[in-house]
Amino acid sequence: MSPPASVILVTAGSAGLGAATARLFAKHGFRVVVNYNTNAQRAEMLCAELGGNAVAIQANLASRTDVQRLVGETIEAAGRLDVVFSNGGWTRFADPTSLDDNAVESDWNCAFDVNVKSHLWLLQAARPHLDATRGAFITTASVAGIQGMGSSLAYSVTKAAQLHLVRGLATLVAPTIRVNSVSPGLLQTEWAGRFSEEQKEAHRQKTKLKRFATVEDVAAQVFSLAASQSITGTNIIIDAGYTL
Repeated sequence: MSPPASVILVTAGSAGLGAATARLFAKHGFRVVVNYNTNAQRAEMLCAELGGNAVAIQANLASRTDVQRLVGETIEAAGRLDVVFSNGGWTRFADPTSLDDNAVESDWNCAFDVNVKSHLWLLQAARPHLDATRGAFITTASVAGIQGMGSSLAYSVTKAAQLHLVRGLATLVAPTIRVNSVSPGLLQTEWAGRFSEEQKEAHRQKTKLKRFATVEDVAAQVFSLAASQSITGTNIIIDAGYTL
């Protein structure tokens, strides 16, 4: 009898980078658990596209209880866990010229809950299962955590905190679990729709390659990190040279 297929949990997985990653791992024989928060129809459509090896599970990543339930239901549905792609993120676009608009307390609370704490909660819940498979935990960070403000000060600060978190987590769960992050530039997803065409073109022109990074390129890097047995505590920038 052949061994059971490896399993990946993709949070915020029903569209954009999450969906591209789910498709790539499914193509390589993984069973895929697609997490979503509100859009059940979109998640179910993706699972139908991926065939019988995919299941959708609702969970709000800002809730520690929901994150714990998500992992439990993943194990119930799939029996094991080899890779977690912790892809959730949150922002409210703020005026880049206004200190007051970047000092809204609720924004900071939401940004820390999703951009920092959710990754900690998710790895803590998944740890025994990833220990068993000597698995990988990969987060989606951002070039906003490396330079600039991105959509808001709260977003960029929490993304910088996320990068530091990844290094700490990599130390805490070694040697059995590898923890890394990817930092995309501006991806052409629903998220990018919040920027004006002028802002998007200014970003593209600032890249050394005069192009946007694609979700397929970032998904390929996630797959590479999941496959590597020798990389941990690393952040990989995929931004077409924007931060150079």
